[in-house]
Amino acid sequence: MPRRFVDISIPLESDVASDPPLALPKIQYLRHDQTFERIASFFPGLQKSDLPDGAGWALEKVDITTHNGTHLDAPYHFHPTMDHALGAPKPAATIDQIPLEWCFQPGVKLDFRRFPDGYVATANDVETELKRIGHTLKPLEIVLVNTSAGAKYGQPDYVDSGCGMGREATLYLTERGVRVTGIDGWSWDAPFSFTAKRYAKDHDPKIIWEGHKAGRDIGYCHLEKLHNLEALPASGFTIACFPVKVKGGSAGWTRAVAILDN
Repeated sequence: MPRRFVDISIPLESDVASDPPLALPKIQYLRHDQTFERIASFFPGLQKSDLPDGAGWALEKVDITTHNGTHLDAPYHFHPTMDHALGAPKPAATIDQIPLEWCFQPGVKLDFRRFPDGYVATANDVETELKRIGHTLKPLEIVLVNTSAGAKYGQPDYVDSGCGMGREATLYLTERGVRVTGIDGWSWDAPFSFTAKRYAKDHDPKIIWEGHKAGRDIGYCHLEKLHNLEALPASGFTIACFPVKVKGGSAGWTRAVAILDN
């Protein structure tokens, strides 16, 4: 049976509302007619007319962070230590230390598009959705969360769209052996604009980045800014999400792909 590949990543691109303004990627494109001097520096005496059609090479200069585009966050991003709930705490793993087997596993999709922007999903929400789709979690399965933010990518309100995963919901997954999760919103947590309003009212610091900070208890990774999750079934597919190996990094850019055997 032929395999079908579904791209669930967004591209790295400039001038698209993929991040808050202070974190937007910047890409400078150098065309074939702009790079002759670079080539000539390697080959003294070379003339532009010596090259086929006078064309040099194309390349791009980028100003980005490891959290631009679709990327995999390492436990080190969340906290300096991890696995406090599993015994003695240990240094949080950086992206180059993530076991590769975590990044190629069967996938499960939770459809949370019904939840309003800013909603913080709970353990009960996860359990209810798993019952609805008739799935029992297995260790190392990759759990993807489809929110309303997926349809807002590139629009001005993308960063403030979709629900987020709370501490309870995150620990529900990691306590059952899940080590990689993913979401199509800007963050695994609820949009900061909504959290800020709650904090201004109650001044409860526990709500700040609560889904991320659950990685202090049990180390895990999550994919952020996924795309096209609507094209996936609830289960029956495999996820490949190997991150770029940034030494000591808090995250790595990832071409996340879903593989279906049909």
